[in-house]
Amino acid sequence: MSNNITALSNLAPGEVGVVRELAGGWGFMSRLATLGFTPGAKLIMVQNFGHGPLIVNIRGTRIALGRGEAAKVYVTKKQTSEE
Repeated sequence: MSNNITALSNLAPGEVGVVRELAGGWGFMSRLATLGFTPGAKLIMVQNFGHGPLIVNIRGTRIALGRGEAAKVYVTKKQTSEE
C-alpha cells in the first residue's frame, strides 16, 4: 500500500482514496464528518473538471464539495485492486 497523501481536489475521476485527515476549523471538520468524511472512509472521485465543484461518492452517497473544501481533505490514493 502506498502512503502518498494528497488533497482530495487532486484525484482524477474514477480514482479511489481513503480519507486520512481534515484540515480546517471546528465547524468545517464537524460538517464534513457529518457528511461521512471521517478517517478511514473510502471514496471514489466521480467528477473533477479541474475547476469549480467536484463530486465524490462516499459511504454510498454522492456529495458535491467546493474546490476550497476539497483542498482541505487529505486522502491516500488506493489502487482499485486493493480492497
